[in-house]
Amino acid sequence: MWVPVAVLPPRLTWSAFSGAGRFCVLRCGAARWRDALAGKGRGYSDFQPQLLPSQGFGESPSWVSKCRLESRRYITSPRLAETVGQILREEHEACQLFLECNPGPGILTQALLERGARVIALESDRTFIPHLESLGRNLGGKLDIVHCDFFKLDPRNYGTVKPPTVTSELLFQNLGIEALPWSKGIPLKVVGIFPTKNERKTLWKLLHDIYSCTSIYRYGRVELNLFINEKECQKLMANPQNPHLYQALSVLWQVACEIKLLHREPWSSFDIYTQNGQLGKPKCRESLEQIQQNLCFIRLTPRRNLFTKNLTPVNYDVFFHMLKQCFMKRNAKLIDHLHSLSPVDARDILKQTRKKEKTKITNMYPRDFKRLFETIECSKDYTCKWLYDDFMEDTVT
Repeated sequence: MWVPVAVLPPRLTWSAFSGAGRFCVLRCGAARWRDALAGKGRGYSDFQPQLLPSQGFGESPSWVSKCRLESRRYITSPRLAETVGQILREEHEACQLFLECNPGPGILTQALLERGARVIALESDRTFIPHLESLGRNLGGKLDIVHCDFFKLDPRNYGTVKPPTVTSELLFQNLGIEALPWSKGIPLKVVGIFPTKNERKTLWKLLHDIYSCTSIYRYGRVELNLFINEKECQKLMANPQNPHLYQALSVLWQVACEIKLLHREPWSSFDIYTQNGQLGKPKCRESLEQIQQNLCFIRLTPRRNLFTKNLTPVNYDVFFHMLKQCFMKRNAKLIDHLHSLSPVDARDILKQTRKKEKTKITNMYPRDFKRLFETIECSKDYTCKWLYDDFMEDTVT
């Protein structure tokens, strides 16, 4: 459970289960979500998500405490920890609250605490918790510890997760973190390393959270400062100048966030620990290939102007669908995709967006895709704006 480290009682392990994730089922002839909002007359520049009623803790099933934890990368170099700490604190922003994901031995935790920050450590491996407790006591108690995994907060699929987790709502309420309107400042900064496995699934899950203003983004424009595989970093930042890396994921992240590369670091600067805090070695070919790459420390700051009258947390699923469909045939012309995506006059849309008929998908910048989507959404001469397959379920992929 979460408690200030300076006054920790005998440690207990609690867990809570979040509700089912939000799935979108789109069918031919479905009513438009934008029309449902028309009567409200509310823009989303000052959107502040409404929190759901509190959920209590529940007992974890017997298998939870016995599960094997996956291997994780940790910062174990004091030099690297000092570099990251300096990067995170150099801007002297008002936000001094850091949520650290799986700090492990706490090398970066110590660097942040010594710089005067308040740190909330979400640690999934209980082996490291006693050391983190001691660290918090020795450095003035500005450290809160929670036994859970940040990357498994508020799962979007049905069922339970391993290790024990809490909902972001319950976590933030207990820590006294208040929601901020989307147009205001940053409520907190997340720092850590993407999990060794499922980087791509994690990126998609976070995208859904941002666009739907769910999970941690119910509290405002939470900033992410994370180490990520260099290849995935290149994909996130790709544009028409890097057509071989450019994809729907690139567009969605660049539309949603300002992305800044802060630092590159060789894989050798990180240690891998398995369960029980033991040093581990990569076993599969994929991991061996990753070792030869750098990890990139990137900052993902949600844009104040992400939401507009025509792109909202209600209809974002359609924007996702449009991009996935476009990049399935990435070398096709935009006008050909428009014919299969929407009954709206394709040539009229091209004219409004100032695009030529020869324009290809890979010639479109992220801002162009957003303008395209909003242009179709605000078309007044058509009751139905989008064409779907008979059955399409939008899941985190």
